[in-house]
Amino acid sequence: MSEAAIRPEDLTTARRWTPSPWHLVLIPLALVMLFPFFWLVVTSLQTLTQSRTFGLHFALQFHNYVDAWTQAPFGRWLANTTIVSVTVVISNLVFCSLAGYALARMRFFGSGALFLVILATLMVPFQVVMVPTLLIVRGLGLVDTLPALMAPNLVTPFGVFLLRQFFKTMPVEIEEAARIDGAGRLGTLVKVVIPSMRAPLATVGIMTLLWTWNDFLWPLIAIQSEKNFTLQLGLMTFQGAHTINWPLVMAGTVTTQIPMLVIFIVAQRWFVQSLATQGLKG
Repeated sequence: MSEAAIRPEDLTTARRWTPSPWHLVLIPLALVMLFPFFWLVVTSLQTLTQSRTFGLHFALQFHNYVDAWTQAPFGRWLANTTIVSVTVVISNLVFCSLAGYALARMRFFGSGALFLVILATLMVPFQVVMVPTLLIVRGLGLVDTLPALMAPNLVTPFGVFLLRQFFKTMPVEIEEAARIDGAGRLGTLVKVVIPSMRAPLATVGIMTLLWTWNDFLWPLIAIQSEKNFTLQLGLMTFQGAHTINWPLVMAGTVTTQIPMLVIFIVAQRWFVQSLATQGLKG
């Protein structure tokens, strides 16, 4: 093939797939990180006897997935988890965008101190505030309901912080041009700023979805009725006082993690772009 026939995109593809010395380090690390998931899948296909013996036993007991779905109201738990997760993600995208934009662009008394307080809450573990949170939820009459899982997470400090930092990196001239054309603050945010925020919004959405979907401690505290269980809380029903059906537990765990893996793989491009290209200047 002549040099004239070589297209630029061919060179880009070749460079992209050229081995690097870093692969000698990254590939073994990737295998180490994938091994727990591999063990999870293998255990989910074992018999109960095999799961109680030492060693790696390969079997093809696919009925474990059917049993995990039929022996418990998995459909109801999946619907509960989806409702809670989607509601929390949408509310975070809306409210964190508004709060981040206000902290980045609007100057008001105490704005700097308010931002520091929001940052400080990131360092407070949930175990410290779970009792006050439960008292507030109980005072609102939301205990043992799905809104009890949504209310404390409608806005997260991480989302406010990340979006505020993104707004700080955007040129103010773009918004000033929209203001000159007659757009207000909210119109500028919705029509001009948000359309260029796919990467940070995807990051906030993915992180919030992962936290909410895999949350176990707060549903354990706030929910008592089996009909209101989430997926992570429902997996606990496969564990008895003296024995655990590990194949069903692992099959249920694989089932609950497949949607998250698919969503992360599809949206990882925006996730990586946000963390790699967006500065975090104050």
